Formats: sequence, structure tokens, C-alpha cells
Amino acid sequence: QVQLVESGGGLVQPGGSLRLSCAASGSILSINGMAWYRQAPGKEREVVAAITGRGSTYFAGSVKGRFTISRDNAKNTVYLQMNSLKPADTAVYYCNTWVVTTLNWGQGTQVTVSS
Repeated sequence: QVQLVESGGGLVQPGGSLRLSCAASGSILSINGMAWYRQAPGKEREVVAAITGRGSTYFAGSVKGRFTISRDNAKNTVYLQMNSLKPADTAVYYCNTWVVTTLNWGQGTQVTVSS
């Protein structure tokens, strides 16, 4: 099964930016929907942004206009560009298939937004 490795997280001040990467161990070309999810302490995991094989995108209302998602099938990588970050964006970020998560979860990457 394809394994997922997320990276790019860190500590950033409010208003700052980060770019997350999700590298798959195998081809994602045949995978239609890929998404970024996040889980904040004490909260359930939620979908943040998704992208289909044709490039259609979906964003949660809380990040619309601030986050963009892209995929590079040649590199088997999905990206999440996060701008205008807020403390409420603090969470561990994961990637997986979408709408249904079919792959094992990776370790995630921690994003902390704090002054």
C-alpha cells in the first residue's frame, strides 16, 4: 500500500505562511481525490482542503481564501500552501485520499501558529 509522509510544518506567527508537502511512496496518478486533514487537540480530525485528479478543489469554510492545494502526480506529492495563518489553524496536518480515506495515516506534521 502507498505510504504517506507529511512535512513542512513548524512554528509560525499569526499572519505567516507555511507550505506543507505530502510525499507518497507510490504513484498517486490513479488516485482521484487527495486531501489534507487536520486534528487539533481535543477535536476530531477534519478535512481542510481536497483536490481531484482533474484539479477541482474543495476548501473548508474556515480556510477558504487563505489556503491552496495542489498536486504533482509526477512527483507523487500533494501540497498545501497556507497563508494568513491564525492560531485556530494550530493542529497536526495529515494527507490521505478523499472523500473516503483509504490509506494508512502518516505521522502528520505539526503546525503551530503563535506569537
